[in-house]
Amino acid sequence: MTFCAGALANAATLNLSPLPQQEAKTQATVQLAPAQIQNVLASQQVPAPQAAVEQHGTDAEDDATPEYATLSDAVAAQEDIAALEEDRELRCLATGVYFEARSEPLSGQLAVADVILNRSTSGRFPGSVCSVVTQKGQFSFVRGGKLPTPPANAHWRRALAVAQVARKNLWESPAGDALYFHARYVNGAQGRATVATVGNHIFYR
Repeated sequence: MTFCAGALANAATLNLSPLPQQEAKTQATVQLAPAQIQNVLASQQVPAPQAAVEQHGTDAEDDATPEYATLSDAVAAQEDIAALEEDRELRCLATGVYFEARSEPLSGQLAVADVILNRSTSGRFPGSVCSVVTQKGQFSFVRGGKLPTPPANAHWRRALAVAQVARKNLWESPAGDALYFHARYVNGAQGRATVATVGNHIFYR
């Protein structure tokens, strides 16, 4: 039997004076006790859309991801550079950026950092950044498997910030999935596909 909510709400206050027999029968089929009315109304309540609320919360967190207008802004936003030096993997990455690309534009420095990161996750090179940078015969600034110590100057601080931007993937690199790079004046691609040319470097895979 289907009940109208309005009729149910008023059932407890119906006139109880004697009714003709036929009318009394009709009334008897719809009268409910107040407690029964509350039970029926409660059964019609719809649970709150919990999944939708949780999804909205996730979207809000995604919206909190910082965005930068330029690569320069992303680099400038990296703070506490001294603390970054304590991270060995980041220091190795920054050392590669410094010695290979400190005179390049920021996009060129970022591209070098991404080549190193790409190698560390490719499965074709060692699996850590420091191992990639110190791999024998790969980077000319490495001597005897050891990294030189960069001077504590503005170029080094910028290299640390660029390395952090690359590792956090805060800016899209023009190097894409490149695994190699060399100076423009070197013919070292050996038939590999060129990905980009940035500053004085050619990047390829």
